[in-house]
Amino acid sequence: MWIPSTLAKLVEGDMQNAGLKLSAEDIYSINQSSLKDAIVHFGGGCTASVISEEGLILTNHHCGYSQIQSHSSVENDYLKNGFWAMNHGEELQNPNLTATFVVRIEDVTEFVEKRTKGLKGDEKMAAIADVTRALEKGATEGNGYEASVKPFFYGNAYYMIVTETYRDVRLVGAPPSSIGKFGGDTDNWEWPRHTGDFSLFRIYAAPDNSPADYSVDNVPYTPKYSLPVNMDGLKEGDFTMVFGFPGSTDQYLSSYGVKYITEVQNPVAIAMREASLSVIDAAMESSDKLRIQYAAKQSRISNAYKKWIGQNMGLERFDAVEKKEAQEKLFVDAARAKGFDSYAALPDEFAVLYSENEQYQLARTFLIEFFYYGPEAIRFSTNFKKLASENASLTENGKMKEEKERLRNSIAGFNKDYDAETDRRIMAAQLAIFAERCPDVLNSPTLNTYLAKYGNSKAAADAIYDESMMDNEAGLLKLLDLSGKKQVKILNNDPIYKIGDELLEAYNGKVRAGYENFVNRESEMMEEYVKATMELFPNKKYWPDANSTMRLTYGKMEGSEPQDGLEYKAYTTLDGIVQKYIPGDKEFDVPERLLELQQNGDYGKYATDGELRVCFLGSNHTTGGNSGSPALDGKGQLVGLNFDRTWESTMSDLMFNGEICRNIMVDVKYVLFIVDKFAGAGHLVDEMKLVSSAGAESSRGEQKTVEPVTN
Repeated sequence: MWIPSTLAKLVEGDMQNAGLKLSAEDIYSINQSSLKDAIVHFGGGCTASVISEEGLILTNHHCGYSQIQSHSSVENDYLKNGFWAMNHGEELQNPNLTATFVVRIEDVTEFVEKRTKGLKGDEKMAAIADVTRALEKGATEGNGYEASVKPFFYGNAYYMIVTETYRDVRLVGAPPSSIGKFGGDTDNWEWPRHTGDFSLFRIYAAPDNSPADYSVDNVPYTPKYSLPVNMDGLKEGDFTMVFGFPGSTDQYLSSYGVKYITEVQNPVAIAMREASLSVIDAAMESSDKLRIQYAAKQSRISNAYKKWIGQNMGLERFDAVEKKEAQEKLFVDAARAKGFDSYAALPDEFAVLYSENEQYQLARTFLIEFFYYGPEAIRFSTNFKKLASENASLTENGKMKEEKERLRNSIAGFNKDYDAETDRRIMAAQLAIFAERCPDVLNSPTLNTYLAKYGNSKAAADAIYDESMMDNEAGLLKLLDLSGKKQVKILNNDPIYKIGDELLEAYNGKVRAGYENFVNRESEMMEEYVKATMELFPNKKYWPDANSTMRLTYGKMEGSEPQDGLEYKAYTTLDGIVQKYIPGDKEFDVPERLLELQQNGDYGKYATDGELRVCFLGSNHTTGGNSGSPALDGKGQLVGLNFDRTWESTMSDLMFNGEICRNIMVDVKYVLFIVDKFAGAGHLVDEMKLVSSAGAESSRGEQKTVEPVTN
């Protein structure tokens, strides 16, 4: 996962030897348009790419899922039926959705090191904060840009990323979930894959092309660069690269960190999510209303759940802990050989650190899984904290009216996609695990009282919800009309409110400091460990862990043999969708129109060697945040859209194995086939520049091009 601005120095030659036909300057430049100018940080958590001169951007269906869901209703079920805007006027507004471009990436390590030389601990952190603020201010004054200085290699390097964010991003098109989510949870993280995981949005700008809030006067954004689309298709072994904003990896983590994740953290998180998913899946099966209400929630919960199962499977199968231990032995031997005793002591210090702080790490995991991803009423109840604890001061300061209006909006927003009976069952399902395994430092006396009184998690959950008003929209609205004293009394006796308040109080009072001390100490040790590794093994090329900044990874289109007797072929076709087809099934149903196109072989110009490819594999190192990343060929042309990894490959967040780890991409020609032949939205394809070995097939407007280098 290379920083684009470092390609020329580190891997340009390696990439060209592997099949790249461009220069590093073609990929990343601050002096001319380059590939980086077509790469979008979509909504802060995914990636997208600009594919037309009218600001059309391509990302995953699952990246746009919450927007598609927010526009859906039983009457206009865009999740089920898809959505296609046939002109700009039909494109749908999405409040708070953003599209961010990288203006430049600047190495500021020298500036930071000068200000922090000789400093440690809090003093060093304060100095880093000061220099960071100064650098960011200098980079953004008077130009409308944003800037962020981030540490890389655990603080051994610092880069400033200057960005420009567009705030009017509209939904243009999305296939039905039977295409965009084909295979559902069953196929998630699996191969072979046949998911058309894409959606289309458009960036709008002010008439002068600058970022602007939503307005009817805004116009489609004119990009610095848009990606041409390769219509030839790839051959197995062809060079590929993936450009995007990977979220987080831990390649340098100690063996003790990997062991904690595989033996403690992941099993707990898996158990908690399995419990809630069993309830949510059943609820979604019971009615269309619940299916729509819980669609995005189920997707968020299940994605990581299945990933963690695969991650553990891969790490255990390939002896990740043992390999880390072997690396640490080499590290210790090299350190001792050079007389660096402080370096040599680091692995043993990691062992002590993890042993002494496990309760804080585990308590935090339980807070995340129970409070943030468990029963929603608990988290929602914290909205009433001010009403319960600052009631008198709100009245005295004339702020009560404003607070009540905020709460009315919160109540309405929460209940739009909330079902009380489902939530009650989620609590019952998770409560037994929480009660048995959560460390005592994260404690709710109210929860303990109900468990002791009723004896089991279901009875306790039923009593808690029966005696609470947090799942009662009408009751909460009436609460706002009562006197302040009555409001305080009711809230302070409401079991769900009390549980939420007690959990946060326990976390903030007992867990947070311990966890933050652990994180800070581990960060200090990792900074030294990575620095020492680079000193002791100077001939290796090092890339920094992902941290949601722009990265490029490269490999090739290729299958794999992840275990004895199992072979993953490099691509799948539309025929495989028909083979998986189960009429009426929530995961494997197929639209009639798609079946007709397959039966008639009506693939148009989107076939490759007579087949319509759907997905393909590559040996590109990706992670969360790379969802929606464009997959490019050696000429920088769009060939696919990254959306997943094979199950074994989820280990790559902690240990990447190029022989085993494969990312999954939807073929761009399948995307265009769905847009054009299936949906009848060929006007969107007309915006794009389609290129083949015979030359440009179609284009609209003047396309800026990156000329390939000749070797």
